[in-house]
Amino acid sequence: MENQFNVPQRQSAVGIIVMFFDTVQQYARALWPIFVVWIFKFNEINKLWLLVGGLLFFAAIGVVAYLRYRNFTFFLDQANGEFVITEGVFSKTRTTIALHKIQQVNIKQSLLQRIIGIHALDVDTAGSKEKEVSIKAISHALAIALKAKLLENERTFVGQDALVENAVSEEKPFISISLLSLLKVGITSNYIRSLGLLLAFFATLYDNILRFSNQGYLDEDQFSSYFDRNAILSSIGIVLLIMFGSILVINIFRIVVRYFDYKIAKQKGSLLLSFGLFNTKSTIIKPEKVQIVAITRNYFQKKLDVLELKIKQATGGEQEERKQAIEIPGCNESERDAILKLLFGKIPEKGVMLRPNFRKLVFSIFLTIVLPLALFYLIAVNAAGNLLQFAYLIPVYIGFALLILCFGFKNYRLFIGDRFIIKQSGAWDITDEIIEPQKIQALTVSQLFWHKSADIGYLTIHTAGGNVSFQLGDFTTIKQYVNLWLYEMETSDSNWM
Repeated sequence: MENQFNVPQRQSAVGIIVMFFDTVQQYARALWPIFVVWIFKFNEINKLWLLVGGLLFFAAIGVVAYLRYRNFTFFLDQANGEFVITEGVFSKTRTTIALHKIQQVNIKQSLLQRIIGIHALDVDTAGSKEKEVSIKAISHALAIALKAKLLENERTFVGQDALVENAVSEEKPFISISLLSLLKVGITSNYIRSLGLLLAFFATLYDNILRFSNQGYLDEDQFSSYFDRNAILSSIGIVLLIMFGSILVINIFRIVVRYFDYKIAKQKGSLLLSFGLFNTKSTIIKPEKVQIVAITRNYFQKKLDVLELKIKQATGGEQEERKQAIEIPGCNESERDAILKLLFGKIPEKGVMLRPNFRKLVFSIFLTIVLPLALFYLIAVNAAGNLLQFAYLIPVYIGFALLILCFGFKNYRLFIGDRFIIKQSGAWDITDEIIEPQKIQALTVSQLFWHKSADIGYLTIHTAGGNVSFQLGDFTTIKQYVNLWLYEMETSDSNWM
């Protein structure tokens, strides 16, 4: 197995099945309007021609899948330190990736791949908007061996010319996230996201009911009288209880399915993560590639001794940043400290604290409370007077929003130490974002003219894994630290890309 990657080789033969279904999925996305027309006009279509057309369609997909399998090869060019992939159907494309630029190697397995006993391997490099290459059908042993070969030549510059190579060691047991920890995270996090999904579902359902009613499929009077007779269903308490229960179920299901059997192992200097119930994933995190580490915890999670840890590496944009962020849910404090020690060499400590000016709270109150209420009264008085019947909810909204804003302002801090910059934020879910100054790409400072008298301004820290902003802090102090960070950026020889 040592030299088998030195010559071009193909994927597993059963990968043709994966290629077939992948091609079907691609064509289905492109041709779905035609399929919809066929469904609605099924009785008008000649069934013989439909059958012949369907057979020809799948036959063509089979040919394309076979050519994709046949033309796909990969090998390691050890002399040049490159991973070379050739792919295509009728025309071939050759992709060359320098080994020292490989950031992540992920081993995945969908339900179909699990059934036929193969794995997929994705190779990512820093700054790419999409994964560089995806090998969709190789055995588990081959995937592990290839991943090790791709990552074993990680190089660190010493001076200008010398290179030191670090071999990959064997995996060692490290952390295993239990099902109980996942359940704890499921019942204590992501309420807003789940509420959004639930509201989108009910909004779609309500819209479809109205459509059927307008088209005569439903009797609107009977529909309305049904809910009038069943007052229990319209009770606010019952609705809230159903929504809260639904949110918990959605949260738990999403967390358990996505992160089931979450295991973290050690490879020399790196973290190996594997998780998933139906679609399994295995990925490696190299500490020198980590840009931002975010630790999130709320009151209930603190009592249950769990937290969520998110690791951001170099990405190609904000959308890719959210997609590529690696989450480790259900850690306890000792597990968090062990991960941080491996990523940073020590547990980050909070240094000098910068507070925002009180104007940040005032401006937040204006945007969140004053402006929406002014628009509400403007619309209610001039266009929709019946909205005033909901005015009794305004004190509740003001009280809730003011409470959230005050807690958010209280927790909004920037801590600056010798080795770490930590931004703390959040009202209920409090997040600490950790950055090392030598991994900063750029710094932006700005000040509005009406903030000069108060000597406050804005700071944005740009990294390859995303941006971190701090608003309305002491501008003189911010500029002093910016000069220090610029010096560290210029003198650092860190190989974080």
